[in-house]
Amino acid sequence: MPRDEVMAGDKWKFDADVTEVFDDMLSRSIPDYVGMRRATTELALRFAQKGTDIVDLGCSRGAALKPIIQALGVDDYDYIGLEVSEPMIEAAELEIPNAEIYNFDLRDGYPEVQSSVTLSILTLQFVPIEYRQRIIQDAYESTVSGGVFLFVEKVLGSDAVSDKVLVDTYLNRKGENGYTQEQIIAKRRSLEGVLVPVTSDWNVDLMERAGFTNVECYWRQLNFAGWFGIKK
Repeated sequence: MPRDEVMAGDKWKFDADVTEVFDDMLSRSIPDYVGMRRATTELALRFAQKGTDIVDLGCSRGAALKPIIQALGVDDYDYIGLEVSEPMIEAAELEIPNAEIYNFDLRDGYPEVQSSVTLSILTLQFVPIEYRQRIIQDAYESTVSGGVFLFVEKVLGSDAVSDKVLVDTYLNRKGENGYTQEQIIAKRRSLEGVLVPVTSDWNVDLMERAGFTNVECYWRQLNFAGWFGIKK
């Protein structure tokens, strides 16, 4: 796995340099990254229904779909990855050749799918806030009965004090994982206005307003969280 030594520029981009080291970047930047991936895969397998689509909104290199494909096989499911970064699309096509990878911008609409599992793993935080409710509503409308929406995001603390505690602890963790202060500061500044998190309660409200029921947090580490919601 190539090591992340990227020095972020003025504005964050998922370019070829980031794509090459993306797996290392996530594993060193997301607290309990392995646990998040494992829990997400386990839930996806629980809700997957034969004859339906398994959809990944913002599939990057294909890390979320890959273990699901390995577990379920390719005979009874169609796997669809949506992505806007050309280098990521090229990498995903190599990593998960049994999936259909589309250059698709969710701001412009939603694919015609019938999904039992929809993954949104660290994706909507990069989409302007005004589009997020519509995207989750579209995901709900495109989900079959008994299907699930799996949603992982970076989140704000519930108030300024708690948010600072979470962020400071998170940044310290990144330093412990080998990132220099210069790298940490450069990435934070480049992500301003590009990655826009909201609170955990806000994300839950988006899912419930769309129609998902039994919305529950299934994973949480510092200022990152994951939820599932079911379509009854």
